[in-house]
Amino acid sequence: MPDLELCYLSAVEAVRRFTAKTLSPVEVMEAVLARAEAVQPTINAFTFTYFDEAMEAARAAEARYAKGAPLGPLDGLPVAIKDESFIAGKPTSFGSVFMKDYVPDHTSAINQRIIEAGGIVHARSATPEFSCAAYTWSRLWGVTRNPWNPDFTPGGSSGGSAAALAAGITTIATGSDIGGSIRIPASCSGVVGFKPPYGRNPDEPPFNLDPYCHTGPLARTVSDSILLQNVMCGPYEKDIATLRPKLTLPSDYDSIAGWKIAYSRDLGFFEVDPEVERNTQAALDVFRSLGATVEEVDLDWGHWAFDAAMSHLSFTAGGELAALLDEHGDEMCNYTRHLAELGRQTHGPDFVTTMTAAARMYDSLGPILESHDVLICPTNAIPAVAADFDYVTDSVEVNGKAVDAALGWVMTTPFNTLSRCPVLAVPSGRAANGVPTGIQIVGRTYCDEDVMRAGMAYEAALGGWYGSPDMRPAL
Repeated sequence: MPDLELCYLSAVEAVRRFTAKTLSPVEVMEAVLARAEAVQPTINAFTFTYFDEAMEAARAAEARYAKGAPLGPLDGLPVAIKDESFIAGKPTSFGSVFMKDYVPDHTSAINQRIIEAGGIVHARSATPEFSCAAYTWSRLWGVTRNPWNPDFTPGGSSGGSAAALAAGITTIATGSDIGGSIRIPASCSGVVGFKPPYGRNPDEPPFNLDPYCHTGPLARTVSDSILLQNVMCGPYEKDIATLRPKLTLPSDYDSIAGWKIAYSRDLGFFEVDPEVERNTQAALDVFRSLGATVEEVDLDWGHWAFDAAMSHLSFTAGGELAALLDEHGDEMCNYTRHLAELGRQTHGPDFVTTMTAAARMYDSLGPILESHDVLICPTNAIPAVAADFDYVTDSVEVNGKAVDAALGWVMTTPFNTLSRCPVLAVPSGRAANGVPTGIQIVGRTYCDEDVMRAGMAYEAALGGWYGSPDMRPAL
């Protein structure tokens, strides 16, 4: 098999071939690392790399498969871990100049599970400073670029993970999502991202206690996202928010013939780019071809829903950063400093307003989901902003109208507010500039299987996204 085919081989297929002894983890790792060395100067998806260690680990995995004794369901797979969670003894920079030498003394629960399942961490994936932007660049690591068009961002904050997947320099990857940080880059980069419902996967304190915050998988296929999600999820003894019992998602699903799908083009208040709308409608046609009916619905949401989400993020994420302003404000990126300053301006009554807004939002969404199997809407309102975009100094217009430059061009924050709803982000096509677009599949609270079932049916109908050279970035 040519090296590039190995770089885009799905995780599920790679493990199948490892088990059958028709492919070695060493072959896959060699191909992925060679590809990374070739394209990393263009896309800058990685921060810290562990290529020599990864090759050694691949050889150990090869030996285990030869004995028929793999370590776990991820044994031998290259995994990019977002540079914000911990691996004991290895630096975690958070994309920050003043955290670049920080070395944790413990491994985050999701990373521990990945490593114990045999996943090989060959690199840490880039993130904006403290994961607080919808694009990916930092003063420490520079600009991460979209493999489909390097002039544009791969999205953020899990942009390094998404870019690495699209470029074929990892097989699976981790992300986190507090305002869309898994789904935004999944859309911009043309990959699959899953925001599980709150509590499904463990996280580090204090954000494990923030219902807006979720850890989850990114992948090139829905099946691969399920594979990684099943490793990441489950109760953790140090995280009181994690759910019992562990939910193991099936790998096979029935058809969606007869399903009722609710559709919202703008969630009631977003401006949506015509190319995004066109690709969303094409995706809906695929669902219709599968035997589902699609009904446009009125969510009765207004811009107040977005304002509430921004207030919550300012209070929580901004509040944590505010404590660093006095000592490190001059070292921060513009966007980090701006969020920290908002944290100082947001108070208790603002936080209570966000809870009232969440109740009001679900008052309309809840009944819609009870009478439909899933809700579908665009993921981002535009394909992407520029790679070096800075929401503090730059502006965004959609359909000739100014929108909030930080998150007004993405349609993800409502489902952090309504955090118990699982959301699967999948590609819907590409814009004229080559940048991908995507849709969100939103399920009833804690009904993870529903969004995976819809996503797998949609992917199968399209024949996948990276199966041939013409379906991959021309890097």
